[in-house]
Amino acid sequence: MKLLTLIPLLALGAWLVAHAADDAPKTDDADAKPKPLRVLLVAGGCCHDYAVQKDLLKAGIEARIRAEVDIEYTEDKSTKAVFPLYEKADWAKDYDVILHDECSANVTDKAYVKRILDAHRDGVPAVNVHCAMHSYRWGDFRKPVKVGDDNAGWFEMIGVQSTGHGPKLPLEIKFTDKEHPITVGMSDWTTGKEELYNNVQVFESAHPLASGTQWVKPRQRRGQPADPEAKAKEVSAVVAWTNEYGPKKTKTFSTTIGHYNETVADDRYLELVTRGLLWVTGHLGEDGKATHGYGQE
Repeated sequence: MKLLTLIPLLALGAWLVAHAADDAPKTDDADAKPKPLRVLLVAGGCCHDYAVQKDLLKAGIEARIRAEVDIEYTEDKSTKAVFPLYEKADWAKDYDVILHDECSANVTDKAYVKRILDAHRDGVPAVNVHCAMHSYRWGDFRKPVKVGDDNAGWFEMIGVQSTGHGPKLPLEIKFTDKEHPITVGMSDWTTGKEELYNNVQVFESAHPLASGTQWVKPRQRRGQPADPEAKAKEVSAVVAWTNEYGPKKTKTFSTTIGHYNETVADDRYLELVTRGLLWVTGHLGEDGKATHGYGQE
């Protein structure tokens, strides 16, 4: 073969080799799934069936989204329950989000609480449920605290200051912002027996999503017969909201409902908490669905 004929053929061969990869099957990056969401569930303390509820939450979350839920649990049923993990300065380093479900009302070690809050101030998102709202409090916490007060830190992270609850009665849940990604498409519902947490104050950084209403009859005086004609009074409070915390405006989501196992096992409750986890970590679309790779497709 003449050299002048061979040169173009060699050039063509080289071009084909160089561009062979263009014709090879490609992996669409859009189809690649990200790593599962790493969730730390902290559960235990006073007044609730955490032994069961921690498992209900883990199973409910992992069934709904692509997530791995680790559990930090204590069998201590007192109001002074503490968690060894919180003793480490970098306790949250392996997680995308913390799910606070502890009830540690009388834990007042300021250094201990500061370590918890420092992780969230540094940008680790949080979801707080039920008795987490009544944890880590000291001083005159029954009066409205001011941002920056010595005893305001935990309330600032949560976004609502609450100090107590009413009787165990059904709660009428009404979504007051039905356009938010966490609540879009959700229907109002009435729970079984639950606790309505009061709102001492709602911080400016918080955004209410749902209210709860109970119909409460006046308390019967000791030694006095019940008044059959006494009318129940309507009592309402914010029961679900978002918040931005600290200089990095760390996202948090909180709901005060979740006292009984029946509520925690309810699909509507689990959907609410799961959407909260997705929203605070930036993986929830405006339509209320998990972004690509985080749903259970």
